[in-house]
Amino acid sequence: MNITPLEITGTTDVGATRDHNEDCIAWRGDLGLVVLADGMGGHNAGEVASDIAVKAIIADFEQNLSQRAQGSEQAVTASLNAINRANQAIFSAAQQDSTYSGMGTTIVTAVFQDGLVTISHVGDSRMYRFRDNALQQQTVDHSLVQEMVQSGYLTAEEASLSANKNMITRALGIDRDVEIDVQQHHTKVGDIYLVCSDGLSDLVSQAELLSLLSHGQGDLSLAGRELIAAANRNGGLDNISVVLVRVTS
Repeated sequence: MNITPLEITGTTDVGATRDHNEDCIAWRGDLGLVVLADGMGGHNAGEVASDIAVKAIIADFEQNLSQRAQGSEQAVTASLNAINRANQAIFSAAQQDSTYSGMGTTIVTAVFQDGLVTISHVGDSRMYRFRDNALQQQTVDHSLVQEMVQSGYLTAEEASLSANKNMITRALGIDRDVEIDVQQHHTKVGDIYLVCSDGLSDLVSQAELLSLLSHGQGDLSLAGRELIAAANRNGGLDNISVVLVRVTS
């Protein structure tokens, strides 16, 4: 296993209308790991769910990543096991404390090793890839409107304006088992990956994301702050989280 050399920066913001932040982000360059979670649930339980998810996933990778199957299968196995354990941890916490009943969280993990990025996700938090001055969404939302787009009932433009666009169809912690989407792609030196919560993607169009990344690619920390600022300028209706990852060699 060879961890890909990376430059990573991230920031999270409460937004302009919320009184607390239910997003949670983390990364471990030594593991080639990035994690983002966007929690949901009453009585501040959303922030509990996202915190449990991120801590559980990092702990699982720390303990088990180097012990699993080598090669490209290693990151897939590690990702699936870590996210499933996080799901169980959130579900168990909700069963044990009625205050947390119904809490859940989205999740996106990215593992960079051996010239590949392994992307796993549940929910509508996203990953984009900025390569050769083009921006491509890597994940497909697990949401009601996305299912309607795929079925032909809505266009992408209609979906972006739908009042139901935040109704997700999968989340960690809701059931004992969860379906996880996993994909792998080859990385290139200079690639920039954007991982974000829907507080960014709902309020900043892909065209604006592309413009901001093109302008800010020389300074990822500045680019992250500019992305947060753009979401807040456009209403800041939700918590906003951004992690930017550059493949350096």
